[in-house]
Amino acid sequence: MNLLVIGGSYFYGRVFVMLAAKSHSVTVVNRGTYSMAGHGVVQVTGDRQEESTWRQCREHYDAVVDFCAYEPGDIAFVLRHLAGSVSQYIFISTADVYRHGTGLVKDEEFPLESQRFPGKEGDYIAGKVALEGELQKECTARGIHFTSLRPVFLYGPYNYAPREPLYIRMAAKEQTLPFFSDADGRFQMVYVKDAAEAALRCLGNPAAYGQAYNLCPEESATYEDFFQALCGASQRAITRIPTTAREAMESGEFPLPFPVYGSETELYTGKKGQTELGISYLSLSEGMKKTYLAFEGVL
Repeated sequence: MNLLVIGGSYFYGRVFVMLAAKSHSVTVVNRGTYSMAGHGVVQVTGDRQEESTWRQCREHYDAVVDFCAYEPGDIAFVLRHLAGSVSQYIFISTADVYRHGTGLVKDEEFPLESQRFPGKEGDYIAGKVALEGELQKECTARGIHFTSLRPVFLYGPYNYAPREPLYIRMAAKEQTLPFFSDADGRFQMVYVKDAAEAALRCLGNPAAYGQAYNLCPEESATYEDFFQALCGASQRAITRIPTTAREAMESGEFPLPFPVYGSETELYTGKKGQTELGISYLSLSEGMKKTYLAFEGVL
């Protein structure tokens, strides 16, 4: 297949491109901060908000896979100015698009968020929710098949976000990890290669047309589960530092990238993708072993 990947050099997109390039023809469009040319792909450097970027893309693309659409208008702009044609548009969304604070496990039919939250996180959620509707509207008008993928917390090699890499560094360098006595929040994590393979399963797949899929294992974790997985991955004696999440927030000594308290917990089910597409997921312990090995060598 001939693929046009937007983004494709930062974490999830990078892993997807590395896998896709083994069996597909791939053109990557991004700002050129991280080049993917060494992976046998065509690199187009440009800003997605400039018409000239899309005039360079003149082929027929079996699928566009968009990893960096964040603001309303991002998808529409691409489709309005793309010089070539496209059969399928895969939008990388987020599980955060669902209504928050219900206490219910969310499947793909769950209502999307209508409330506007403050700050950058609120802007991110509002942008993704708007783009969900934009994807359907713009693709339907053009006769383009579309698919939305909604991952939970992604982890794994090449993750530059201040999440597990910071704690892996602490475990590997200092052989210490915190013990948060008051953190009872739960969250779900998906190994990045599993998420990339899920996107590959959507390519040209009629079962995925017009569908959304949560990318998440059924397994949920607490901070203590996460730290135990890291301890197991390190295969070293790790000293645990007793503290509370509240103290960590006040001191800034430890990052708190996941929901801390039960009231912040938002859980999802990925059964639809497992049933319809055959998606499978590594356990947190197995995925963290692979992640730890990948990061340990570059710390």
